[in-house]
Amino acid sequence: MPGPDFSIVFPPDPVWVRAIREAVRTLLAAAGRAELTDAALLLTSEAVTNAVNACRNTGCSLPLTVFGEYTGTLRVFVHDEAPGAHAVRAAAHDEETGRGLAILTGCATDWGVCYQGPAPGKAIWFELGG
Repeated sequence: MPGPDFSIVFPPDPVWVRAIREAVRTLLAAAGRAELTDAALLLTSEAVTNAVNACRNTGCSLPLTVFGEYTGTLRVFVHDEAPGAHAVRAAAHDEETGRGLAILTGCATDWGVCYQGPAPGKAIWFELGG
């Protein structure tokens, strides 16, 4: 039997980050995996904010898509159509940005970036639990 899932399409605006976190929280509650919530919400915030910023910084106004599922492991995919690639970088101590992918590296069970699919752009994804 498939586990709970969700899909949300939204404009590249940071106001949507909270709604996506709440969708992940609800998904984990439905799956009975509340112990993953804190880490999942942090990772979701970082992945969605990264995609929103990529769009806003390149003038891309096309919608983003987030898909989440739980099938024994939480998987979250965040697709944007902004040009460019995601890359882990070392942020200076006084920078307010640049730590999202490092947080994914440190907290997710697995993560990556996918450049294939039916639409242009890229999808950053992560897994948690298992």
